[in-house]
Amino acid sequence: MADCWNTDTGEAVYRSRDAVKNLRIKVRIERVTSTSALSQHLQQQVLSQQVRGDIELGTLSSQVQTGDNEEELVVGWQEKFFSQYEMELFQNEAACQTPLDRQYHTEVKALGRGKGRRNHRIFTYTDHDRYTSCLPVHQLQHATDILTTTKSNPTFLAERMASVRHRRQDRRTMDSSVPKSKIINWEPTEEFVRSRHVVNNAMQTMHIMGDLGPSGKLGQKENECLLVTIKTDGFGTVIVKPDFNKGKEPYRVVTGGEKREVWRLTVENVSASMKPEDKGREQNMYKDLYIRHKEYLNSLVGQDFEMPPLGILRYLMNGEIVSAQGFEYDNLYIHFFMELPNNWSSLPFQSLSGVTQTCRTKTLRKENVAFFSYPFNFEAFYMSEKESDESALQWPVLYFKVLSLDSWQRYRTEGYGYLLFPAMPGKHTMTCHTWRPLQTGTVSALRRFFIGGSPELEDHSYVRIPGTFKGERLSRFGFCTETTGSVTFTLHCVQQARAFVDAAMLKKRRQRVFDQLGDFSQQGAVCTILEAFQRARKKMQEARESLPQDLISTVSQLQMHSSA
Repeated sequence: MADCWNTDTGEAVYRSRDAVKNLRIKVRIERVTSTSALSQHLQQQVLSQQVRGDIELGTLSSQVQTGDNEEELVVGWQEKFFSQYEMELFQNEAACQTPLDRQYHTEVKALGRGKGRRNHRIFTYTDHDRYTSCLPVHQLQHATDILTTTKSNPTFLAERMASVRHRRQDRRTMDSSVPKSKIINWEPTEEFVRSRHVVNNAMQTMHIMGDLGPSGKLGQKENECLLVTIKTDGFGTVIVKPDFNKGKEPYRVVTGGEKREVWRLTVENVSASMKPEDKGREQNMYKDLYIRHKEYLNSLVGQDFEMPPLGILRYLMNGEIVSAQGFEYDNLYIHFFMELPNNWSSLPFQSLSGVTQTCRTKTLRKENVAFFSYPFNFEAFYMSEKESDESALQWPVLYFKVLSLDSWQRYRTEGYGYLLFPAMPGKHTMTCHTWRPLQTGTVSALRRFFIGGSPELEDHSYVRIPGTFKGERLSRFGFCTETTGSVTFTLHCVQQARAFVDAAMLKKRRQRVFDQLGDFSQQGAVCTILEAFQRARKKMQEARESLPQDLISTVSQLQMHSSA
């Protein structure tokens, strides 16, 4: 029997662009076993055997009770169906306290004067009902308890969520003139935690219930069972628990009490599908909406972009000092600055130097790594003096120095390095290795350990090529250094110049000319090939005439022998 039931009672999340008011769900319940029905069936069997000696009356009685053993109802979003208990409650006008109760009283009276109710056992609790927030916790657990035979205790979160909506309705505004003497509770009690730590979401909820009591005893609250829960957030998300059957086996609902009856539950989505012409009209509407939004964004951005003057290259870089690793001491920070070669300039307010924050290292793959994630940006302009300048373009250089700082405010130089700005635009990840000057001797090592400080460079450009150097060869003989760690950079470079635009426009203009020529391009290619062949033939004739006469006769004899 376990294979005949659907045990997947978890919730399903759907996304839809359609309005939730168009949702239609068909719920069907059917009694599988019933102690009362079995006893009545046995009594009818005994009577039929005594009076007529026939057993067919038992079958007739079960067919008479079929209408009470099964029910099918199509429910819309937030559509109200009254239970037998609500019908009896709202008939009395004295029991109506809120405007919603009085509205339900009017609807119940109208049902009494009209054709009656469409439902018998299945009913709903909408988002506006006070029963939605006051449902028992064992019913809010839904399919885990109702659709299976196992029971579990409600969690703390389920208990608090059951009273969220009720507290929201009873909330009162506070007088802002009253001073708040105790803003932070440093020693919260357990009751304080239970009343404050509540998850409060803004979803609308609807419950489809079932009155699974015995025949003739409907309208008792203890016989109400939660069948389906539907939630939506108003942004196209619909949560259904349990999920639609979709051709699978029905769910099993087991009632409590002494008479444990088994019901079969089937949930189907019967929402009307959109017609093809309506779907096409909706797609066209969304397409038009997106086009209008794109045009609106284009109007905000505009078509006239800021361009550098003619003959000037604009260089923009958004960089990040990612990390540093392999250094001797902890608590690292980096001091960096830019050097602009000849023909380069920057904006007056552009800062050409900076200092990162102090960062402690952590062990990563047997290496002490300090993660800075320090962003910086740089903007420069290049203008060539002469177009015929044969010297190579020199790019800006970023010099940096890694230092360490301890708790006694002693700093040490950990390493020097430099970074040459990339010549190609795009994203670049570069790792630069560093070194530091080394002074030999034990005294220098002791001074570095105890009082901090170490040999430093007066000119940081000496890391690469000093700016004052004018010779052909740079000698560093006798200069002692020590290799230290490395620093990782991430650079996003952008280059902007009118030459790029002019080259792109020239390429498009040439392609447009070729497209306009069409078939004439093939004819031109053939003419080009014939002209090249004529030139090659003429060169061969000139070369033949310049050869000696004896060599020509020898070549002729060889051609005759080869032809023979």
